[in-house]
Amino acid sequence: MDCYGCCALVACSICFFIFLYRFIYLIKLGNPKDLSQKRGNTSKAIKYSFTEAMLPQNKESAYLHLPTYIAGVLFHIGTFLTLLTFVCLIVFSFVDITIPPIVRQIAAIILIPAIISGFSVLLKRVFSKELKIISGPDDYISNLLTTSAQLFTAICLVFPDSAPAYYIVMTLFFLWLPFGKTRHLLYFFFARYHLGYFYGWRGTW
Repeated sequence: MDCYGCCALVACSICFFIFLYRFIYLIKLGNPKDLSQKRGNTSKAIKYSFTEAMLPQNKESAYLHLPTYIAGVLFHIGTFLTLLTFVCLIVFSFVDITIPPIVRQIAAIILIPAIISGFSVLLKRVFSKELKIISGPDDYISNLLTTSAQLFTAICLVFPDSAPAYYIVMTLFFLWLPFGKTRHLLYFFFARYHLGYFYGWRGTW
């Protein structure tokens, strides 16, 4: 592994330990302390929060913006694939295993819809007056870095010689990940849990 790969690995390690610290902190907080009388089933509501409540028809306005909703789903799938690819490339570099070309090409093809979705959402945020009002620098930076990470992952999978540029982009991505809105990679799960707990306790879900 060259110096670029080492920088990306260090950045990934920093990101991991920050998330680990926050994860332990959130676990220690435990369930919300609700003083109202319990009227529902929190377990069922939490399950609903992670499943049916995520469907567009059950969201406040997602069903009115299905193309954007689908783009978001593809974008997040691409992000998880990008993270998985990075782990595989790093681990395989230590054990001297080469990813078969066909697997690289398939992964790169899967990333294409995610990359298109990422740039589409970014352009919509730039040109939509409604989104401009509620968008801050973090929104643009997080979207651009995440989409760039997906793009350079796809390029590196097809053209391994582009690895230095790939590792530079991944270094920036990992350093930003725990501080930008991208940190919802962790907080999403706790937010959905607490949402289900809150409404389940009151018997409204």
